[in-house]
Amino acid sequence: MDSIDNPEKIYPSGYEPKEIHTDVNVRNQLLNEILKSSPTEFINTDLFTVMSKRRSTRKFTDRIVETVKIDKIIAAADTAPTAGNFQGFEIFYVKSPEKKQQLVEACNNQPYVHAPVVLVFCKNPSRVKFNFPEEVLKKFAIQDATLAAAYSQLAAQALGLSSIWIGMFDEQKVMKVINTDLIPSSILCIGYPKQNKFPKPRRNLQEIVHAVW
Repeated sequence: MDSIDNPEKIYPSGYEPKEIHTDVNVRNQLLNEILKSSPTEFINTDLFTVMSKRRSTRKFTDRIVETVKIDKIIAAADTAPTAGNFQGFEIFYVKSPEKKQQLVEACNNQPYVHAPVVLVFCKNPSRVKFNFPEEVLKKFAIQDATLAAAYSQLAAQALGLSSIWIGMFDEQKVMKVINTDLIPSSILCIGYPKQNKFPKPRRNLQEIVHAVW
């Protein structure tokens, strides 16, 4: 069921909206406008084509990612399914080169964290207003944050960009960099790839799928 409560939304420093709309219809209209806006170049956005072309990219060009594309990537996260529609996650959009360098150090010195677009997805179990034990709410929040990041990653690919998912980092250091008490679940680094990569071998579906009768 949908949330009855309307907890205050937490926005990363420097990325607060000019006007926060509390009316659900207004928020949905804004979201739809962003998602339906036409890209500046022809891009094949067929879902299965997008999935088949997605690659982890560790080398990005210096080309600036257009604001309209960043908006779409963030809006895509907002469409992801969440427990009870409570949206138990927050996104921190890191713009400062100094902050990005600090994130590199917090992420085991992985240099590609210093990408054109860096999004830190954090869990926020306080938004999940179910009457369940704390550990269950935390589980919902990490699922919410993970799904949101995955939707953003596919959106980036659909927009002609590439990305890499970062899961190895020092949580406390990342939290200090983005100035929050929310625990990060993943970092998504996005940009234009220096080269398109060929697909790597994958497991046979018969090894992955287990039928249960």
